[in-house]
Amino acid sequence: MTGYMCHVDSPLGCIVLTGTRNGLSKITFQSTSPPARNAPGPGYMQEARKQLLEYLRGERTKFAVPLDIQGTPFQLQVWQALQEIPYGHTASYADIAASIGNPRACRAVGGANNTNPVPIVIPCHRVIGRNGRLVGYGSGVWRKRLLLELEGRTLQQDPGL
Repeated sequence: MTGYMCHVDSPLGCIVLTGTRNGLSKITFQSTSPPARNAPGPGYMQEARKQLLEYLRGERTKFAVPLDIQGTPFQLQVWQALQEIPYGHTASYADIAASIGNPRACRAVGGANNTNPVPIVIPCHRVIGRNGRLVGYGSGVWRKRLLLELEGRTLQQDPGL
């Protein structure tokens, strides 16, 4: 399988986009930019980079790029539900569990949220604790806070973090 990669320098650090011939497959954060420059790849890779930059400038609220992500049926269901959280809004883990018809699956929703392969595009940063506080984010709660502030939200951080 051929892989493609490009990066975006941002206030969140270097955001690395990885894709296959079928679509965007992974987004990761690094503290420094990789030595390789953006290489030409399928058109969707440059479009994903463009849309991410637009989002970071506050010009885009939803992404429209093909995804090639792998997960269990439950994870895919959660990731789909995350995409239904509107820009500038948040939902709790319990809200997501209820939205997928499994209200007792809060912890499992948290696990699926944590394994989201394309954060930002699938907005797992919009999921907060039931009490309205910021809780875990695999890429750092400070990034979650910046993303939510970019979308016009200000929330309290869980004092335990």
